[in-house]
Amino acid sequence: MKLDRLLAITMTLLNQPRVSATDLAKRFEVSLRTIYRDMEAINLAGIPIVSFAGSDGGYEIMPGYRLEKQVLSLEDFSSICSALRGVRSATDHSEIDRLIERIGALMPEQTKAADPIYVDLDFKPAPNDKEHMGPLHQAIRDFQLITFTYLDNKGTESERKLEPMGLFLKGFVWYVYGFCLTRMDFRVFRLSRIGELNLLPEHFVRRDYTLQDVEQQFMNKADFKKVQAVLQFQLEAKTRVRDEFGFDEVIVNADGTLSLITHFSSMERAIQKIMSYGSLVKVMGPPALILEMQSQIRKMVELYKL
Repeated sequence: MKLDRLLAITMTLLNQPRVSATDLAKRFEVSLRTIYRDMEAINLAGIPIVSFAGSDGGYEIMPGYRLEKQVLSLEDFSSICSALRGVRSATDHSEIDRLIERIGALMPEQTKAADPIYVDLDFKPAPNDKEHMGPLHQAIRDFQLITFTYLDNKGTESERKLEPMGLFLKGFVWYVYGFCLTRMDFRVFRLSRIGELNLLPEHFVRRDYTLQDVEQQFMNKADFKKVQAVLQFQLEAKTRVRDEFGFDEVIVNADGTLSLITHFSSMERAIQKIMSYGSLVKVMGPPALILEMQSQIRKMVELYKL
């Protein structure tokens, strides 16, 4: 878009002392005539551009002209750039590099060279997720329908047709949400469970639905305290318990074991999480959970013919 290009050219001139028309034409993949017209448009917008002839000639913003760049603090700029670098690590979209460059042009002159990074965010997805990132981003941007195979948490595979509306990262897991034409409802899909993905030639009109609506719908349906578990962990599991049950009150017993009461959204999730600790955890209650654990252990004994 022309407006984007004009802004990018202005940011480039703010960030560099002098730029030739040829360099600008190459960078933005337009003709020299287009660059000349862009310079005229920037001048008309009130930003004084000076041109210089000769081998070292080019364009620069008139000395003495000052664009107020202190609306955000240095820490604000650093946080924005860190977040954008994180998105860049996930998507590989080259346009983000140009956006970071534009934001860099707005930073105070004395701090540009240092460009400190206070928080380094890495949103890099797993290989299977990354394979789908590009096509999904394109489909979302162009309002293009997609089909894909999907494996749910019970191992059932199905074909889905989706109006993709957005990607999001939650708990270090990437998801895509949109309106599922197979189920005729809004759905969220985990990228790691998506199989063959195809972009269709048909386009759709985006529905009035946001990521906040998705999260609200999920919160309304989910019961995070459906299954209670009273657990006792061996000392060797202390670090992992602190990492994974940090919101629950952990009691250190006299013998060094750890006790806590926690909740899960389903019996299945409770069993999966508890069994991942192996012999380092014992279920103390309630009886229904103990019975289910005993049932799962008997199945494992049978499986291994012990």
